[in-house]
Amino acid sequence: MGNLREKTNSFRNFILIFLLLILLLGLGTTGYLYFNNFHLPFNTGKDKINPIAVKKDEPVNILLMGVDIGTPGSTAKNDPKRTDTIILLNYNPKINELNMVSIPRDTLIEISGKRRKINESHAIGGVAYLIDAVQKLLDVQVNYYGKVDYAGFRKIIDTLGGVEMKIGSNMDYDDDSQDLHIHFKKGDVVKLDGEKAEEFFRWRKNNDGTGLSDGDLGRIENQHEFISKVVDKFKSPAIITKIPSILSTVPNYIETNMSVEEMIKLGTTFGKLDKSSIKASTLKGDTDYIDGISYFIYDQNKNVQLLSKLNAKTEMVSNNNIIKRENIKVQVLNGTVKQGLAAKYAESIAKKGYSNTTTGNGQKCKKSKVTVYGMQPEAEKIIKNEFGIDNIEIMPTNEQNFDIIVLLGEDYK
Repeated sequence: MGNLREKTNSFRNFILIFLLLILLLGLGTTGYLYFNNFHLPFNTGKDKINPIAVKKDEPVNILLMGVDIGTPGSTAKNDPKRTDTIILLNYNPKINELNMVSIPRDTLIEISGKRRKINESHAIGGVAYLIDAVQKLLDVQVNYYGKVDYAGFRKIIDTLGGVEMKIGSNMDYDDDSQDLHIHFKKGDVVKLDGEKAEEFFRWRKNNDGTGLSDGDLGRIENQHEFISKVVDKFKSPAIITKIPSILSTVPNYIETNMSVEEMIKLGTTFGKLDKSSIKASTLKGDTDYIDGISYFIYDQNKNVQLLSKLNAKTEMVSNNNIIKRENIKVQVLNGTVKQGLAAKYAESIAKKGYSNTTTGNGQKCKKSKVTVYGMQPEAEKIIKNEFGIDNIEIMPTNEQNFDIIVLLGEDYK
């Protein structure tokens, strides 16, 4: 049962991201051309959660949620539904990075003084309760939300006209309990419609036990390959004729408080990101039983670096501890014949908080370089942005008297 649940959640996580990606890419690709000609029937939901305005250069947080079917057999409109999937989509414009953070649905929280799992929030108080729970848990401000109906996946693929894929492995799997039957032959080029695309995504092993040697990692590679094909479709001129159908279909499966203008803006931005700027992670913590109920216990100390990213504090992290800029020892060396260059540069970074700086002369060089000691690799983007130098080297340990050494070359102006 546990493996089945894990497989289902993994698939639904992907569907959640996929549907939002399709929506944002579609709007980002067509821009105001279709916005001005088509009135998109986005469902803002009964909760009527007002969006939080995003200030310039501040992070954008979008809470994505996929709800379960509720009470089996119930047809009531207000049947309480738990969130099967919770993902915080965080975009930091300062370093042009997109973080997708999965929040385990069994995460322990409190609602009205009682222990609850975070996936119960939506069933108890709707979108507002879940947003409040995530904001308190991660100390972030949620700007927008998106609630997804997974049934839209097949429809969207069909609306796209299917996606052509070359099958990389023999796929032969049957699960009568899920009415799931996957049969593809290695080497065949198949045009996957919505139903077949879902089968392709869900496959991991065959009836005889053979399949992907690396399990879910291999399945993720298949999914990424499929996404790249979808992105290629959006870049093709042929997509223009399909956009109206796509944009009129997607809103039927997504409830959101985002305006079409904001979707266009974010879609355009996300579409320009390279793969290295898109990060996926899951909150860290431990599983424990309390009064016989299993909970995921979120550990703030294990998520220091992630929290720093989410709050756009862009702090440097060493040994899982945040280092304040004023405590970072910086040495600036002048590798040119220009007088006063190091002192002038030191003044410029002092304005950004790097006040613990010394200057001197260094070996003559043509290209400027920054060497960072004992910090996490993620520090590279922060340094590039704040120090204005692209040539960065991250050293795993600090054997110097300084945390950062800047050597200014002839290219520095």
